[in-house]
Amino acid sequence: MDATTGFVTQLGMNHETAFDAAAECDFDYVELLMDGDYERREFDPAAVREAAADRDLDLMVHLPFALDVGSTYEHVREGAIRELVAAVETATEMGAEKGVAHADSKAWRPAWDDRDLRETVLESVREVQARTPDGFEVCFENIPRGVFSTRNFPDLFETTDAAMTLDTGHARVDGLNSVEMSSFVGKHADRISHFHLNDTRKPQDEHLPFGSGTLDFRRILGALPDDWSGTLSLEVFTLDYGYIGVSKEYLDDVLANVD
Repeated sequence: MDATTGFVTQLGMNHETAFDAAAECDFDYVELLMDGDYERREFDPAAVREAAADRDLDLMVHLPFALDVGSTYEHVREGAIRELVAAVETATEMGAEKGVAHADSKAWRPAWDDRDLRETVLESVREVQARTPDGFEVCFENIPRGVFSTRNFPDLFETTDAAMTLDTGHARVDGLNSVEMSSFVGKHADRISHFHLNDTRKPQDEHLPFGSGTLDFRRILGALPDDWSGTLSLEVFTLDYGYIGVSKEYLDDVLANVD
């Protein structure tokens, strides 16, 4: 397995401080959340790029996830796609080569047919891919109980060539246990480019420090083939970098002992 590791920034984190922590903990990259203070118009991408390079770090991004790319309303959908692509363009200015996006719809479900919603989201995924600059990969995330939740995400694989971000906590919310996640990874490893390592104790999106929940990450990551190459982001809901450091130590141990 050729995996690089990083962590997702949280609201309230400053990129300089996050980069310092990442370098100290020997991460390969930081996944910058492009929202709030890091919405594309609110910061200088060249400065972020330079700060990462100064610490010998690569960059990923979590693209804005409130954008309704699956809207049933034409102008809302078109605007969401434009904004998502604009965020991708800013990410490339930072030097990022990969970003996470949500392939979902905020439509009022009682009013719309599920098949129509899926087709709308699929069309949006294709449009985003077609408009994404060369050299940048958008990885669409499994959204709990979404149009493309974990169990039906293979439907997206069948009709697009999009890559996936597998969020383990989201998969748990969708009812998968560690054995079922391992099976999913084994079947679809060729389409999974990125992981959000989101630990939890129950079917809830807890984002605990890595290793403090009940998910068997050795089993889940052990399902990846030897030639798999991709990225692993710790996604921990904390502003305390101590928990990020402990999570990195546990992840290193898991990776060293993957079957």
